[in-house]
Amino acid sequence: MLKISLDALITVDAIARRGSFSAAAKELFRVPSTISYTVSKLEEDLGVQLFERFGPRVTLTQAGEELLKEGRYLLKAASDLESRVRRVASGWETEFAIAMDSMLSPIGLVSDVEAFYQTTDQTRLRFIKEQLSGTWEALLDRRADLLVGAAGEGPSGGGYTTELIGKVSFVFVVAPGHPLAGATHPLSKGDLMAYRAVSVADSARLLQARTVGLLFGQNTLSVPDMQTKYRLQLAGLGFGFLPESWVKADIDAGTLLLKEVEEPKPDENLYLAWRTGEEGAALNWWRQRVRATSPISGMLLHGKSA
Repeated sequence: MLKISLDALITVDAIARRGSFSAAAKELFRVPSTISYTVSKLEEDLGVQLFERFGPRVTLTQAGEELLKEGRYLLKAASDLESRVRRVASGWETEFAIAMDSMLSPIGLVSDVEAFYQTTDQTRLRFIKEQLSGTWEALLDRRADLLVGAAGEGPSGGGYTTELIGKVSFVFVVAPGHPLAGATHPLSKGDLMAYRAVSVADSARLLQARTVGLLFGQNTLSVPDMQTKYRLQLAGLGFGFLPESWVKADIDAGTLLLKEVEEPKPDENLYLAWRTGEEGAALNWWRQRVRATSPISGMLLHGKSA
């Protein structure tokens, strides 16, 4: 008989993430005594200690870390199996995750979400925001089932299908107090090299990270998303390219100044993408919906304040 159950692995995982039995109990909607019993029984069955106790706080032992490392693979496999079984039975995925670039917002999909829930209540929706190659990695790493607005070309190696669904135009702007504000000529690499650029950091963990519009050796202020980049440039803390639709009002108001550069940033392609060969009712519904409603402009508009 197996001594390790999925329920026990779920319990160990919750304790490890939350740092205490009581916090895990709250997450799992159980009483602390049930959590304590589950761990004690598992330790007794395996003949090893899984946690070091320091009052209410606990940490994994080396044996516990190994159990959880491999156990998470089992939990992921069990979750995938559950999804496949349910999809076979009903056609609808148990959970469906949609990822997008950080400059976009799922608020632009509100009407689509409402229409989806009117179609089915069998699938849990989850939205993910990543930067640059991180969006593609979320799809290949199976953290996302569909990309709605993945920026730039996908990584080599295939395994996914894409459709172009939009483009984003960028302009180069600085704040009125920036040293480059008074420049009247197209800015060269030499002009830019002397000052700080604000750059969005790629969120990819495994894929090759992208850098966009930076010079070798450039003084760079790296930020987690396009919204932070916009606000820091507005504050005069650096220069860079921003979505044209975001800064039009700022340019009209004079809070940002449009500057010509010798090497402008080309329009960024935005893609709809999914893993090749995969099917499911939610995937099919969202692909058809995005093709019909073309939500990118709304997602970009709401992205500025996200």
